[in-house]
Amino acid sequence: MRQSDDNGATEFATLDEIREAALGKLSDAASDYLEGGAGDETTLRRNRRAFERWAFVPRVMSGQPTPATASRFLGVELALPILTAPFGADGLFHPDGHVAVARANAATGTVSIVPEAGSHSLERIAAAAPRAAAFGQVHPLGTDEGFLRIVRRYAEAGYRAICVTCDVPIMGRRERDLRNRYLPDYALFGGNYATIDEAFRQLGQLIERETPVWPWSRLGGLLAQVGLPWMAKGIMTADDARAAVAAGASALVVSNHGGRQLDGQRASLDALPEIRDAVGPAVELALDSGIRNGADVVKAIALGADAVVLGRLAVYGLAAGGEAGLCRVFELLRAEITTILTLLGRGSLTDLTPAALIRAEPD
Repeated sequence: MRQSDDNGATEFATLDEIREAALGKLSDAASDYLEGGAGDETTLRRNRRAFERWAFVPRVMSGQPTPATASRFLGVELALPILTAPFGADGLFHPDGHVAVARANAATGTVSIVPEAGSHSLERIAAAAPRAAAFGQVHPLGTDEGFLRIVRRYAEAGYRAICVTCDVPIMGRRERDLRNRYLPDYALFGGNYATIDEAFRQLGQLIERETPVWPWSRLGGLLAQVGLPWMAKGIMTADDARAAVAAGASALVVSNHGGRQLDGQRASLDALPEIRDAVGPAVELALDSGIRNGADVVKAIALGADAVVLGRLAVYGLAAGGEAGLCRVFELLRAEITTILTLLGRGSLTDLTPAALIRAEPD
């Protein structure tokens, strides 16, 4: 059943229904902005096909109790192994944007990665949901002083870790947006800036790069001055994984930015086992890009992730029904994950290993 208002969000029966409702509320150009990827969208498609290439290996008559879905990431307890992505321009999808996202995470026992380039200030989001607004996102851009200023704001507002988006030294060429001549209003990205001009100066660097790309040493040295643990988002190779850890990262987000940056690279899921092998069990990993349902979450955990990051799927819930819509996404994911773990004969997420999967051609 499809509802058109926030209060009817609990009536959505499937995640596909939520996606359909979300896209039905957005303009064609805004839908393309959400759904599109870079270049020919090869990487966007690979992200989905990578999940389809893995088939489950069930274990029947296991004697397992009702499966547990609890997890933790960077010391934060999670009822589900889920973080929501730091997508910008959140006010485009719902007026409450990441305020609603954080409240939905708080209600569900999951956690937000709160964006630097969002529609609401990091302080407002933290006040709305202090437990869930646990991780703050930054871009390695601009001056050292400007970078440290926003990181310290996260620290002062009570955030527990920093997420550094490392794979956006410049915006990827997103053909749908170029064809539509579409870029959301800068005000939708400016919640953490005093003026729109300030937001434009800072974030405009992502469109036309005017300064050198930062090295790991600069990033690690600056973050060491603040003392919060940090994760590197956008890691796709073993070499970059080792470099990030050497620079001080406590966790990594294996991600190709949902296929929105460099087209033609492999799927994030395909990179996950290599990166897990490179950093060993001590470094926490989250998997981002291509997650669309509970089966994807289970496959990511089995292949070495400690958690997943929801980007488009979180936006679908937000656009379809605000806080209630995203709560419904989490509720449906919990049901799917619990069902799959039961059918696999696994009692918890910690029971998942690569033995729960086998390579298979997509149906």
